[in-house]
Parts: sequence; C-alpha cells; structure tokens
Amino acid sequence: MEYRVVWSPETVEDLESIAEYIERDSLFYSRAVVSKILKVSRKIKEFPLIGRVVPEIGDVNIRERFIYSYQLSPYIPIKKQ
Repeated sequence: MEYRVVWSPETVEDLESIAEYIERDSLFYSRAVVSKILKVSRKIKEFPLIGRVVPEIGDVNIRERFIYSYQLSPYIPIKKQ
C-alpha cells in the first residue's frame, strides 16, 4: 500500500524558513538541503515505517528521520487488522 504525503502549512513555512536561513550564506547549500529533505520525504510513500519512533512521544505512528540537523517527523496512520 502506498501512502500519500501531505505537508501541513506550518511544515511548508518551516521548509521555507530553513531555505532562507541557509541562503544567507550559500544559495548552493540552501538548495542542497531542501532537495535532500524533499527526497527523504518522498520515500515515505513507499517506506512509511522507515525511521525510528520519536522517543519523547512513543507513538508508533510518528516516526523521525534526521536530514543534517533537521528533524522530519511524519505522522503515519497505521491500519490495524
């Protein structure tokens, strides 16, 4: 089963803020970091359980991946059978 990745407005704003912050020093690295974040987020559709459960939350539906120093924590609705 393939999942659909939906970004919240807050997440989009965060990504834009990350890009703007890095761009102050380097447009090249700003684009590289954003590209890496997007690449990792696209893998969620195929591999939704990749990443570890966020220890502070303890919910198996919330995983985390780190891209450089940035945390990507998608909510994955797991259907119980």
